[in-house]
Amino acid sequence: MKPVALVTGGSRGIGFGIAKKLAEAGYDLGINGIRPESDAQANLEELKSLGSKVVYLQGNIAEKTDRKSIIEGLKAHFGKIDVLVNNAGVAPRVRCDVLEVTEEDYDHLMNINEKGTFFLTQEIAKWMLDLKATNPAAQISIINITSVSAELASPKRAAYCMSKASLSMLSKTMAVRMAPHGIAVYEIRPGFVDTDMIEKVRETYLTLVQEGATLEPRIGKPEDIGQVVATLVKGDLPYASGQIINVDGGLTIARM
Repeated sequence: MKPVALVTGGSRGIGFGIAKKLAEAGYDLGINGIRPESDAQANLEELKSLGSKVVYLQGNIAEKTDRKSIIEGLKAHFGKIDVLVNNAGVAPRVRCDVLEVTEEDYDHLMNINEKGTFFLTQEIAKWMLDLKATNPAAQISIINITSVSAELASPKRAAYCMSKASLSMLSKTMAVRMAPHGIAVYEIRPGFVDTDMIEKVRETYLTLVQEGATLEPRIGKPEDIGQVVATLVKGDLPYASGQIINVDGGLTIARM
């Protein structure tokens, strides 16, 4: 039986890049997205063409009933989970000064990026412990996709940066909790990655890259993140649970 991965926000952008690499690595996939399945059909078919069984689990992870539905759908289709990739997230609805952030916009972003991810992970971690108890040899892991914004402050994206910093601590605390059971937890921090999320600032990011903001002279691709995930789930980075992996082209390297 193939291993199974759940990728939240997996129908496009970084999540889809991750899903493709996991499909190539031999995983069956639960793909969570907020869009109707018909809108994601082309990408789902591409994943199936790579040899994976794929189930689309529509839902907003900010909603308790949706989180329950996502987990029940995965259990019904596959009966197990080997990898959870927490990738779902939203950008600020309005980029504005930290002194101008509204409570409504703050709640919208935090409910998805932070609260939803926390409680989805909590429930799946309990399931993973049960699976590991019945099959100690199973290679089970949790991978949280955060951002360099967990470390780099942006006054016009304060709530977003705060949400990613919170997920960074979730990675650490979950790594401590799951380590005695042989379940690894990792955090990946992407830098500039070319997805629809950066559409409004793409030209700004490209200019920064051209001016040397990154060591590698290009903007990142979703598949770059996917390749790192595929490496982690194979166990090719042993003895490293709880670690932060920057996949940012060298953006966060301090230079003189």
